[in-house]
Amino acid sequence: MTLSLKRQCQLFVFAALIATTLTLPALAFETPAREAILIDAETGTVLFEKNANVPMPPASMSKMMALYVLFDRIKSGRLSLNDTMTVSKNAWEKGGAASGGSTMFLNPNEQVRVEDLVRGIIIQSGNDASIVVAEGISGTEEAFVQEMTKAAKNIGLRDSTFRNATGLPDSDHRMSARDLATLAYHMINDFPEFYHFYSEKEFQHNGIRQGNRNPLLYKSIGVDGLKTGHTENAGFCLVASAKQGERRLILVVGGLSSMQERSDESERILSWGFRQFDNYTLFKPGETVTSADVWLGQQETVPLVSADGVTVTLPRNVRQDMKVTANFDGPIPAPIRKGDRLAVLSVSAPDVETVQVPLVAGASVERLGMFGRLGVALAHLAGVSTH
Repeated sequence: MTLSLKRQCQLFVFAALIATTLTLPALAFETPAREAILIDAETGTVLFEKNANVPMPPASMSKMMALYVLFDRIKSGRLSLNDTMTVSKNAWEKGGAASGGSTMFLNPNEQVRVEDLVRGIIIQSGNDASIVVAEGISGTEEAFVQEMTKAAKNIGLRDSTFRNATGLPDSDHRMSARDLATLAYHMINDFPEFYHFYSEKEFQHNGIRQGNRNPLLYKSIGVDGLKTGHTENAGFCLVASAKQGERRLILVVGGLSSMQERSDESERILSWGFRQFDNYTLFKPGETVTSADVWLGQQETVPLVSADGVTVTLPRNVRQDMKVTANFDGPIPAPIRKGDRLAVLSVSAPDVETVQVPLVAGASVERLGMFGRLGVALAHLAGVSTH
């Protein structure tokens, strides 16, 4: 059965996010970023990518993984934002001002609230704060790295290896742009109660006020997170998320040459994504797509529904010649249980990879009794249609 919908599209169900994601037809777009990926946060559709699966030095962007472990502890009740952690000599030496990296300017033996450490990591990108959290949770930074690795696997990161909690240079400390985008998605959706920290623009600790290094927070383009990074090997990097209306995009860029280029290029890519694409809901969760005839059932037909709904992301100027087809072998024999997978919805268009979405029974259909089945059989033999 072909449905009369005229939209060219690309669909992705976010259950597996962008590990198996589909990419829209390439549009004429280039970026000086060494690595990049831009995805729609609702559908998971990749709008643009460049070297997205290549493990790269993530610099301070990998602090998001440390925060993910921390937020998970807080959400599970094992920690509180009001708890305190002690600044060890190791954290002060490796991550303090004398180390030359980003710092929260903590002092040795200082007792720091977890909430302040969160802000110190996000806003000030403090290496010292990251090590304090690692030691506070796992005893040592090395043990905490194992927690980061475990959490990364649980959310489907495939190209990430961790050697520290800070993102300081290490040849084996790597994350791909796709993994960083996946992590950003989970940060936003798994911990919405903590996401507001990423949009705070400044924080003061020990009398030293520092501004958030994310340049896009200071522009009116809907950006509300997430994390910058910079080392000599990584270049200038950024994981960003922006929301305009009901749409949210997630962007990762790496290997840029300066803070200014990072700011300008990130804004340009996000603006392009919002301008060129839009989301279209074809079917809402539980909505009937079509119906199928039933063989030997107490009802003649069964509704076929999309359990999770179907929303597609597509270029705004490419909506024609799309076909939506429900494929199934019918009539479907009874009994049928509500939720049984009965059909596949195929979404296709020229130069677009066909997308397939399962359709399930929207209702149960019991089988006819013996006499009812006999009557259908006799009618069938006589060439009489009963349904």
